[in-house]
Amino acid sequence: MANPIFSTLPTTVFEEMSGLARSLGAINLGQGFPDDLGPEPIRRKAADAVLNGYNQYPPMRGLPELRQAVAAHYARHQGLDLDWENEVTITSGATEALTASFLALIQPGDEVVLFQPLYDSYLPMIRLAGGIPKLVHLSPPHWRFERVMLEAAFSERTRFVVLNNPINPAGVVLPDEDLALLAEFCVRFDVVAICDEVWEQVVFGSARHRPLIACPGMRGRTVKIGSAGKMFGLTGWKVGFLCAAPELTHSLARAHQFLTFTTAPNLQAAVAWGLENPGDWFEAMPRQLEASRDRLAEGLRREGFAVLPSQGTYFLNVDLPASGIAEGDRAFCLRAVHEAGVAAIPVSAFYEAAPVTTIMRLCFSKADAVLDEGVKRLAKARELSLARPA
Repeated sequence: MANPIFSTLPTTVFEEMSGLARSLGAINLGQGFPDDLGPEPIRRKAADAVLNGYNQYPPMRGLPELRQAVAAHYARHQGLDLDWENEVTITSGATEALTASFLALIQPGDEVVLFQPLYDSYLPMIRLAGGIPKLVHLSPPHWRFERVMLEAAFSERTRFVVLNNPINPAGVVLPDEDLALLAEFCVRFDVVAICDEVWEQVVFGSARHRPLIACPGMRGRTVKIGSAGKMFGLTGWKVGFLCAAPELTHSLARAHQFLTFTTAPNLQAAVAWGLENPGDWFEAMPRQLEASRDRLAEGLRREGFAVLPSQGTYFLNVDLPASGIAEGDRAFCLRAVHEAGVAAIPVSAFYEAAPVTTIMRLCFSKADAVLDEGVKRLAKARELSLARPA
């Protein structure tokens, strides 16, 4: 016998499309990882630490120097005053931090408000904990929630809300008024917010990330989750940050203890050094990605695609009907990888309860030559779609 929460899940669309890209020799603009190797000084610190440093179990809550560095980083960049000893836990990536949060805090029957499109790990882990998801549907091009939507989702049975900001796949950085509205509902209904903020450093132009934990009334009722992998473009390192008030952290750390217990000490040491010695990384990295975003967007527009705005993350979206394409997003993405040699992600994969959507997500954290070739291949896929029989 198998747990139906997991046994009935399909292969994720990310694994499906990346697998097709590998087997077909296609360009992969689907899964979100950079072509860039990441900051060399931090990688050298990790290599030195594994050769010359401590390689046994580090403390369960994380190396003290990393927890101190996380608290100092958030003080500098977001004005937060975190107690590194009692409010910061290091996890093996943000997905583990999310899982620890769900398992530690949710009790059977608790209602959990979520905004879709959403990261595919949320729902199975919430259900494993016994939570009851209440889905709020966000729509392009703005992907914003409004008061009436929250009124319909929140009730006296609501115990948690899960917020991803900046939003993947939408590429939206929520403005202060949206955060204030959500904070109002959290306080009104006595709800804890679990905030997936892994893209907090990958923000472009005039957009600014503000953490929900900084809003009035939210300091003691927010779990803030960050990711060194996203901050430094080292997605395989799986080093996450779990930040919350002491009474929440007590339970979160216990769940973490029985999930992974700890995280590779050399990676922790390297991330601690990187947070304390970033140079101009946190200014230069978003500018470089913004240039890649603009290169891909401009190329797509020249080929007749309607591109939606992207304020952050590694992703931008294409509106297929506005691009003249009369196929659902999954059908077009399958056509693109099989017939044109380029992998993309259908945004319908980020919804559980929704009609077929017509938005395609593309990753732009790639080399210029890869982006240019991806545009050519997507243009071919569009031509093939336009030529198909009605």
